[in-house]
Amino acid sequence: MGQFTFPVEAGQIMLFARSVADPNPVYHDAERAAEAETAGIIAPPTFVQSSAQYDPDYPLRPRTGEAWFGSGREPSGVTDAVSGGGRLHAEQHFEYFRQVRPGDLLTVTNVPGNTWEKTGRRGGKLLFEEQVTEYRDAAGELVVRARGVSVRPEKPVEQGAN
Repeated sequence: MGQFTFPVEAGQIMLFARSVADPNPVYHDAERAAEAETAGIIAPPTFVQSSAQYDPDYPLRPRTGEAWFGSGREPSGVTDAVSGGGRLHAEQHFEYFRQVRPGDLLTVTNVPGNTWEKTGRRGGKLLFEEQVTEYRDAAGELVVRARGVSVRPEKPVEQGAN
């Protein structure tokens, strides 16, 4: 179980909204957001995903002097399974308990979820793993719960192979 803090800032919210091409003024215009139903600037729904950059153990962030998994078809020197190893992102779910706002200091806790197996259409095994991330405010109140599911296919054993 990993844990770290994520300070939410208005500039981060604006940049995130721009990066996903969402022009809604509640993400960047304090005056218009104050007049809106939100009564102030709020973060876009998937904004909490950007908290990964605050996680000291986030495996996909480049580090000076270390091989990086990268974004291409093949890793650029990384050989461990944590950095990829055929794992696919299958699902992402968010449960909101209140809006994320500038000034929030969220404590982010990653906990393992359920694991299960299924047989693929081609006879191989599919290994599913759930990751649960909870975002709590300074008072310890749950703000957002994110649940991601990854799947790792295993090739079927060929008949007659020793």
